[in-house]
Amino acid sequence: MDVSSLPEKTQDYLKTVFFIGERSDTPASLSAIANEMGQKPSTTSEAIKRLAERGLVHHERYLGVTLTEQGQRLALAMVRRHRLIEMFLCQTLGYTWDEVHDEAEILEHAITETLLDRIDAHLGHPTRDPHGDPIPTADGTMDQVGADDLTTLTVGDTATIDRILDRDPELLRYLAAHGILPGAPITVTDAPYPGMLVIQTPGYDPAPITERALEAINIQQKP
Repeated sequence: MDVSSLPEKTQDYLKTVFFIGERSDTPASLSAIANEMGQKPSTTSEAIKRLAERGLVHHERYLGVTLTEQGQRLALAMVRRHRLIEMFLCQTLGYTWDEVHDEAEILEHAITETLLDRIDAHLGHPTRDPHGDPIPTADGTMDQVGADDLTTLTVGDTATIDRILDRDPELLRYLAAHGILPGAPITVTDAPYPGMLVIQTPGYDPAPITERALEAINIQQKP
C-alpha cells in the first residue's frame, strides 16, 4: 500500500496519530485526535474504527490509539512530505517559519514521490525542518528529539532549544524576535509568576513565556 493511494483524510488521521504519539510518547486519545483534526469525537471514533479494520491502527478501549507497523510506515511518509515541504518553502521560496505549516498541509497531499526526492536532494537532505522537527528519511529513520520541555527548567538552568511546536504563528513570531530558535542556547533568568519563565538568549532581550508556550518548546540539553 502506497500513501498516495489513501484518501486525504486517512493520510491526515495517520499523521495526527503519529504526531500526538511523537509529542507525548503515549497512545493518542480519541479526544486528542478529534481536537487536532477539528472534528467531533463521534466522527473521529468512526474514522479510527475504519482504520483499525484496515489494519492501520490499534485501538484499545480506554488505552488510546497507536499505529500498526503498516500505519507507522504510511504516517512517516506523510510526515516526511510535510516537513520537507516546510523546509523547501523556507529555504527556497523565502517563507518565514510561521507561514509554512498551513501551506504544507495542503501541498503534502498533491506532491509526487519523484518531486519530493528532488526537493530532498536540492535541500541537501536536511534532517530537521524549520521548527526543529526531525525529517524522516525515505526508509523511515530520523533523529531523536529531546523529551524535556521548558517546564522542566528552573531559574539559573541552561539548555539548548531542540524543536518548537509549529501550530501557533503568533508564538513563532514572538520567539523568533527573541532569538528562541532550534539550536539556540538559553538561560532561565526569572520566574516572576507561577507558570511563567523568563528566557534569555545571547544578544536578545529577555522573553517572558507562559506555561502553554513552555510546553511547546522541547530542549535537548539540561543540567
